[in-house]
Amino acid sequence: MPNPKSILEDAWCFMSNRVLFTAVELDLFTKLAGYHYTAAELARDGGWDERALTRLLDALIALGLLQKEAGRYRLAPGSDTLAANHPESIRPMLLHLNHIWRNWSNLTDAVKQGRNDNLHTIGQWGGEVQEAFIGAMHVIGRELAEEIASGLDLRPFRLLLDIGGASGTYTMAFLRRNPQMRAILFDFAPVLSLAKSRLAAEGFLERVTLAAGDFYTDELPAGCDLALLSAIIHQNSPAQNVALYEKIYRALVPGGMVLIRDHVMDDSRTQPPAGAMFALNMLVNTQGGDTYTLAEITADLTTVGFTDVRQLRSGPRMDCLVAANKPR
Repeated sequence: MPNPKSILEDAWCFMSNRVLFTAVELDLFTKLAGYHYTAAELARDGGWDERALTRLLDALIALGLLQKEAGRYRLAPGSDTLAANHPESIRPMLLHLNHIWRNWSNLTDAVKQGRNDNLHTIGQWGGEVQEAFIGAMHVIGRELAEEIASGLDLRPFRLLLDIGGASGTYTMAFLRRNPQMRAILFDFAPVLSLAKSRLAAEGFLERVTLAAGDFYTDELPAGCDLALLSAIIHQNSPAQNVALYEKIYRALVPGGMVLIRDHVMDDSRTQPPAGAMFALNMLVNTQGGDTYTLAEITADLTTVGFTDVRQLRSGPRMDCLVAANKPR
């Protein structure tokens, strides 16, 4: 049960979050990976104020992320994944969270007005930040993608259309489990350049067709028997989702299936708790996005002709799955 002490402890958490985001933004963990530096050396290298940097470094020690001996700072055990050069780096996700910090600062006004009039979109962030966002999605999605792919029997399907598939995290997971399958990865051209490198590195490029486009304005590649919408519908308004479902319906062959991975809320819209919080994330970070109940998703899919809408998987994260079929 909440009490004044626990509420205040939660309220103070913004300070530790901001310390972490600033350290990641300054790329301190990469600079310290494998090295021991004094605050003066780091300040001189970065062109920063030594006193202010020292306070930040000491706060990172308080958070258990750094250690200090004889005035020299080094990474604490386990902090190496915050460095950009770590093979399992989580820095891209933290950069993404740092960039949406500004939108969350407008939550009060968004609740008053029903929208965020000072919205900073991913498209406005530019190439470096957009690349960080794509990297972030790979960081948080790679294990879940394998988990989801391993739980599905997709043996009847031959051609996957991964819509807004980013760097191919789910495409690769599905192809790894289904040797009979090929895929079309559909996303913006700059994103596909990142996907091409990752697909080539993991040996999947010959099984994937890269198709550049914008699912808001362009038709989708036709002829697939399986379409995947992974973490897409929450960024859309209901009208945008219906329009997208119509495009998917046209792209699928008769008997084809659409798979939707996202939060799926209960009828009270309070469960899962992460989905309730994510609805606010969409309020401040999109123009019309939200999290949706199974009834809402079902209504929108059936509106455009899909049948047999069912929930295949429930979970506390953005790991719910809904499937529907195009009639034969």
